[in-house]
Amino acid sequence: MLPLDTVRASGGGLNRKKAMNVSLQALKSAGVEGVMVDVWWGLVEKERPGSTTGAATPSSWRWPPGMASKSRPIPLPGWVVEEIDRDQDLAYTDQWGRRNYEYVSLGCDTLPVLKGRSPVQCYADFMRAFRDHFAAYLGSTIVEIQVGMGPAGELRYPSYPEMNGTWRFPGIGAFQCYDKYMIGSLKAAAEAAGKPEWGHGGPSDAGNYNNWPEDTSFFRRDGGWSGPYGEFFLSWYSQLLLDHGERILDRASAIFRELPAVKISVKVAGIHWHYGTRSHAPELTAGYYNTRERDGYLPIARMLARYGAIFNFTCVEMKDYEQPGDAQCGPEKLVRQVAQAASKAGVALAGENALPRYDEGAHEQILQTAAKGGGGGGGEMMCAFTYLRMNPDLFQSDNWRRFVSFVRKMAEGREPHRCLEQVEREAEIFVTTTGLPMETAVALTRQ
Repeated sequence: MLPLDTVRASGGGLNRKKAMNVSLQALKSAGVEGVMVDVWWGLVEKERPGSTTGAATPSSWRWPPGMASKSRPIPLPGWVVEEIDRDQDLAYTDQWGRRNYEYVSLGCDTLPVLKGRSPVQCYADFMRAFRDHFAAYLGSTIVEIQVGMGPAGELRYPSYPEMNGTWRFPGIGAFQCYDKYMIGSLKAAAEAAGKPEWGHGGPSDAGNYNNWPEDTSFFRRDGGWSGPYGEFFLSWYSQLLLDHGERILDRASAIFRELPAVKISVKVAGIHWHYGTRSHAPELTAGYYNTRERDGYLPIARMLARYGAIFNFTCVEMKDYEQPGDAQCGPEKLVRQVAQAASKAGVALAGENALPRYDEGAHEQILQTAAKGGGGGGGEMMCAFTYLRMNPDLFQSDNWRRFVSFVRKMAEGREPHRCLEQVEREAEIFVTTTGLPMETAVALTRQ
């Protein structure tokens, strides 16, 4: 992944062009096959609807852009924010009335609330403009498009917002279903179920962002999540997220259908904290109806499989024992479950690391997970791995040496025919005979 500030927030254009060129050459020489960069809706269609501006022409790299609509460091387009200011129910809303401007609420996906267009129409027009602008590069330079599905580009609700200290790890988060559009959908679902009293909002006993499951009546061991109301609410909440993903993928599939060499991928968040509890509360508030009694990732995998999309999952570098024990984190178990769901649905699985890591322990965990389908034989070998992220720290001498060795071991793992110790020795020789890393690190730190 390229740095988040690769593109200037004001006026677009690349930051540190010379440093970027040096950095890319260093990565290429190390064996990296491509880079991923965010294509910000807030820059491309910044001024007014339909005013898409040209982005930088890519080089001869494999370049899978993530078409995400993220708020940091670049917010939604100004004209979208104006519409949300006029009708604040276009923003995700929690039970305390806090609004989140990071992504337009999926409750109004199909309604013409953005100057005569629906949010899904806006996303489709954005993808279509991207396709037309980069037509000459699609399938050769640009080989994968990660379609933004929600906050940080991920298919989820913004249930754990870190801005302003609202949420802190390992809090359970909060349901995001209190804008009028989501409430309208909930009321209709409750009436259809013959339980109109269930249609007034989410569970009132689900605690707040920084509670733990056992602090709440709803998420505790035998809480409301496992009862009839809990099953109704969580089914509705998670199904709306799946429906949103289906709508976006349907448009993306149609727009890029004539480009078989371009893969579409979707990112799903690796919410591993409190995974060891019965309710899996943080996953539930994010929209993944995954509990000890129910697989919440198989429906997502099957939805992606219908469109031939890649299931991109994070936290691949994490080990269970590295996490706070009292939070019952289970990143390894979670990755295995997702790998098994992907295998069962017949969808390709790709991975990312959740946090910047430069140590051999994290690299080894990634190697094992990528090669063994979730680290425990849970599925097929991962089809790709994206490393987070290119920055000055990566090019520091020891980090760079370990990274080069890691990249080459990943390549060997795909077609193993040589001793990995030999690969490591060759990486060591490569690093000692090139002067790129320090030059690159210094260049990246200069504005």
